[in-house]
Amino acid sequence: MPVPSTPRVLDRFLTARHQALWDDVDTFAEQEIRPRVTRMEAAPGRVDRKIARLLAARGWFGVTVPRASGGMQAGQVAKTILIHRLARVSGAAAAILQAGLIPIAALLHFGTDRQRTDLLPGVADGRVLLSIAVTEPDQGGHIGGMTTAAEWDGTAWVLTGTKAHIGNSHIADIHVVVARTAPPGTRTSQALTAFLVANDRRGVTTDRYAAAFGLHGFSFGRIGFDRVRIPPENILGDVGGGFAVAQSSSILYGRPNLAAVSLGLHEAAVDLTTQYVDNRPRYRGMLSDIGVVRDRVGAMAARLHMARILTYHAVDMLDHGLPCDDQLIASKGIGHEAAAESGKDAMELHGANGLASSGEVSRVWRDMQTVYAPAGTGEVQRLRLAESALREKRTRPAPEDEPERIVWSVRFADQLRHVEPDPTAV
Repeated sequence: MPVPSTPRVLDRFLTARHQALWDDVDTFAEQEIRPRVTRMEAAPGRVDRKIARLLAARGWFGVTVPRASGGMQAGQVAKTILIHRLARVSGAAAAILQAGLIPIAALLHFGTDRQRTDLLPGVADGRVLLSIAVTEPDQGGHIGGMTTAAEWDGTAWVLTGTKAHIGNSHIADIHVVVARTAPPGTRTSQALTAFLVANDRRGVTTDRYAAAFGLHGFSFGRIGFDRVRIPPENILGDVGGGFAVAQSSSILYGRPNLAAVSLGLHEAAVDLTTQYVDNRPRYRGMLSDIGVVRDRVGAMAARLHMARILTYHAVDMLDHGLPCDDQLIASKGIGHEAAAESGKDAMELHGANGLASSGEVSRVWRDMQTVYAPAGTGEVQRLRLAESALREKRTRPAPEDEPERIVWSVRFADQLRHVEPDPTAV
């Protein structure tokens, strides 16, 4: 697949530094990642550990880490470029990066000075890989139903439970684990606490990796905690503040990260399909000469334009310190919905040739399916957007038991704002 130039529609979001990063990632993805894709697809039950090391060597896990801690401090648009361009070549490689970046948000926004001093330099140079463990086997992403619990025994917190579908579960060094620390009946916003738990701590186990439907090479498995003792200095944020850690990290990093994965896969699907139909003989011309085929390709292109603009618009707002929780949520929900629809068109336009399990278009389609549930399904995104719209236009008193809505992009605007004066901005 030829590497495209930067789309002009993104000129208003990209500085010259962003464009240089875009080109750098494209070159890296073609030279270092694409040769590994075939091997990952041939061994779907194996975790690829080399990709994480390759990404770490570039310093990309530190894309949002402050320079004072050894990071790039390059902002959210730069982070999106990294994930988007990797996903165009390999959804698994993009997933490895994006999953390692979500818990960094938790550490940046809720960590103590000591925790950040101890951990961020290792995160920035790739010595320390983080994961975030919130979802559970029976409850999924329903945080209020969480059963993993930690009890204070007078000297330490004792953690017991199981987390499931945890990105980078088999290669992370430290897990940000959210667990219940309050008695039944306590409001969810006050019942949970986040902990920093080393993977080699006694009582921490990781289930044997099993091949998943898509994203071959990327691990998202189960982690068990059997009476794991956690010292109080390993609490991330406040006791009872775990819901805020999980929710803010999901909205500010999780949603836009997954929007970027969907965007890269979406672009790959469109590229593969346009090349296929334009080189597939049919009647006296090519498949692309048929009107109904052009209609479907045009619909794919329209969706890609929409997803691209929404994805970069949302993170550009974040870089400018603007309120944009709704835009981040929409970018994930609509971005995946658009990609999935184009993925369906891609598979159908490839006909029987698209059904080969070793084919590139089938890999892209399978990878798309794995992006739907993390950080909330499409229904969850629409519910959150509906709540926001109804609050904004409400003319009657709010229910007494309605929780206060926190706009995370406002609360952390000072830490997230990243606008570099660039005289060569396009």
